[in-house]
Amino acid sequence: MYKIAVMGDRDSIYGFAAVGLQPFPITDTEEAAAKLKSLVDGDYAVIYITEELASRLEKEIAYFSERELPAIILIPGVSGNTGKGIQAVKRSVERAVGSDIIFGDD
Repeated sequence: MYKIAVMGDRDSIYGFAAVGLQPFPITDTEEAAAKLKSLVDGDYAVIYITEELASRLEKEIAYFSERELPAIILIPGVSGNTGKGIQAVKRSVERAVGSDIIFGDD
Protein backbone atom coordinates (compact mmCIF):
# COMPACT_ATOMS: atom_id res chain seq x y z
CA MET A 1 0.00 0.00 0.00
CA TYR A 2 1.28 3.44 -0.90
CA LYS A 3 1.87 6.13 1.70
CA ILE A 4 1.68 9.93 1.68
CA ALA A 5 4.46 12.11 3.09
CA VAL A 6 4.70 15.79 3.90
CA MET A 7 8.01 17.67 4.25
CA GLY A 8 8.70 21.14 5.59
CA ASP A 9 9.12 23.12 8.77
CA ARG A 10 7.47 21.66 11.86
CA ASP A 11 4.90 24.45 12.26
CA SER A 12 3.66 24.02 8.68
CA ILE A 13 3.31 20.23 8.64
CA TYR A 14 2.56 19.20 12.23
CA GLY A 15 -1.21 18.87 11.73
CA PHE A 16 -0.93 16.52 8.74
CA ALA A 17 -0.19 13.56 11.01
CA ALA A 18 -3.74 13.84 12.37
CA VAL A 19 -5.13 12.92 8.93
CA GLY A 20 -2.77 10.01 8.36
CA LEU A 21 0.10 11.61 6.45
CA GLN A 22 3.67 10.86 7.48
CA PRO A 23 5.29 14.18 8.49
CA PHE A 24 9.00 14.82 8.03
CA PRO A 25 9.93 18.10 9.75
CA ILE A 26 13.04 19.25 7.91
CA THR A 27 14.57 22.67 7.35
CA ASP A 28 18.15 21.77 6.39
CA THR A 29 18.52 21.71 2.59
CA GLU A 30 20.99 18.81 2.40
CA GLU A 31 18.96 16.71 4.83
CA ALA A 32 15.80 17.52 2.85
CA ALA A 33 17.40 16.47 -0.44
CA ALA A 34 18.47 13.14 1.06
CA LYS A 35 15.04 12.59 2.63
CA LEU A 36 13.29 13.38 -0.67
CA LYS A 37 15.42 10.79 -2.46
CA SER A 38 14.64 8.16 0.18
CA LEU A 39 10.90 8.92 -0.04
CA VAL A 40 10.94 8.73 -3.84
CA ASP A 41 12.67 5.35 -3.61
CA GLY A 42 10.19 4.19 -0.94
CA ASP A 43 6.50 3.31 -1.01
CA TYR A 44 5.19 6.88 -1.28
CA ALA A 45 2.61 7.80 -3.92
CA VAL A 46 2.40 11.48 -2.92
CA ILE A 47 4.95 13.79 -1.33
CA TYR A 48 3.77 17.22 -0.23
CA ILE A 49 6.55 19.79 0.24
CA THR A 50 6.15 23.30 1.58
CA GLU A 51 6.82 25.95 -1.05
CA GLU A 52 9.63 27.44 1.04
CA LEU A 53 11.50 24.14 1.29
CA ALA A 54 10.75 23.29 -2.34
CA SER A 55 12.36 26.56 -3.45
CA ARG A 56 15.66 25.15 -2.16
CA LEU A 57 15.10 21.73 -3.78
CA GLU A 58 14.12 22.84 -7.29
CA LYS A 59 16.77 20.75 -9.05
CA GLU A 60 15.88 17.58 -7.13
CA ILE A 61 12.15 18.09 -7.58
CA ALA A 62 12.56 18.66 -11.32
CA TYR A 63 14.59 15.45 -11.59
CA PHE A 64 12.11 13.33 -9.65
CA SER A 65 9.03 14.84 -11.28
CA GLU A 66 9.86 12.93 -14.46
CA ARG A 67 8.80 9.73 -12.69
CA GLU A 68 5.23 8.50 -12.71
CA LEU A 69 5.25 8.12 -8.92
CA PRO A 70 5.40 9.74 -6.50
CA ALA A 71 3.51 12.92 -7.25
CA ILE A 72 5.41 15.82 -5.70
CA ILE A 73 3.01 18.60 -4.76
CA LEU A 74 3.95 22.00 -3.35
CA ILE A 75 1.86 23.41 -0.53
CA PRO A 76 1.95 26.77 1.26
CA GLY A 77 3.56 26.86 4.68
CA VAL A 78 3.12 29.11 7.69
CA SER A 79 5.16 31.79 5.92
CA GLY A 80 2.39 32.13 3.32
CA ASN A 81 1.59 31.25 -0.25
CA THR A 82 4.22 32.12 -2.87
CA GLY A 83 2.16 30.90 -5.83
CA LYS A 84 4.74 28.27 -6.76
CA GLY A 85 2.36 25.44 -5.91
CA ILE A 86 -0.40 26.55 -8.25
CA GLN A 87 2.14 27.25 -11.01
CA ALA A 88 3.48 23.70 -10.65
CA VAL A 89 -0.05 22.28 -10.90
CA LYS A 90 -0.72 24.47 -13.94
CA ARG A 91 2.43 23.20 -15.68
CA SER A 92 1.45 19.60 -14.91
CA VAL A 93 -2.03 20.10 -16.36
CA GLU A 94 -0.61 21.75 -19.47
CA ARG A 95 1.80 18.86 -19.94
CA ALA A 96 -0.96 16.28 -19.43
CA VAL A 97 -3.65 17.79 -21.68
CA GLY A 98 -1.57 19.88 -24.06
CA SER A 99 -3.02 23.28 -23.19
CA ASP A 100 -3.81 25.65 -20.35
CA ILE A 101 -7.24 24.78 -18.97
CA ILE A 102 -6.87 26.78 -15.77
CA PHE A 103 -8.25 30.23 -16.41
CA GLY A 104 -7.73 33.26 -14.25
CA ASP A 105 -4.97 35.55 -13.10
CA ASP A 106 -1.38 34.39 -13.38
